[in-house]
Amino acid sequence: MHIELGLLAATKLAFANVGAIATLIANAKKLIKKPNLIIKTAFAAIFFSAFMQVFHMPIGASELHFIGASAVYLLFGFIPTLFGFALGLLLQAIIFEPADMLHLGVNILSLGIPLILAHSLYGKRFFQSENQVKLSWANIVKFDAIYYGGVIVMVAFWLSLGNEPTPFLNWAIFAISYLPLVFLEPVFSYFALRFTHNISKNNILDKFTMAQVLRVK
Repeated sequence: MHIELGLLAATKLAFANVGAIATLIANAKKLIKKPNLIIKTAFAAIFFSAFMQVFHMPIGASELHFIGASAVYLLFGFIPTLFGFALGLLLQAIIFEPADMLHLGVNILSLGIPLILAHSLYGKRFFQSENQVKLSWANIVKFDAIYYGGVIVMVAFWLSLGNEPTPFLNWAIFAISYLPLVFLEPVFSYFALRFTHNISKNNILDKFTMAQVLRVK
């Protein structure tokens, strides 16, 4: 989901940074009101960063990453995941790829907006006390399909704003490369959640994960 340096003009990068900051500020109140969410955010950032480093490769118009989106989202919740993505991207830019600082706002929006949509359209039902949906591999696939579909659309959006036109085939190759993740990542997420759910009872993990809130099928 990274956008190559030089593709976007400085003014467009500035607008992306403003959009990313506005998105985080709009949700900051929820984070500040509950201190334990800050700890969950730190865990989300660590796991997200680790997943991103485990597997990433250039493909088509962007890069294919193992984001671990559904695993991080289900284990730590929406707000910690949103801020964990932003913090993780910041840390990765500082430690591994300083050049990515220029595209920090772009990358935050590329991951954050699809997360907001996936949470609002489908994921929030996993955490509701009423009409709660049981978690199964199939349900996680639906969440990931919405999420990664959003990531692919966001990359198309940035490419459409580029200084130079990007061949459609390059974007299509990138989009198709995410299909295996939509089916494989939920397997990892489901078993990670079941494992955490089983060991978190009467454990400190229960305070810093959402495992006991969810109904695992």
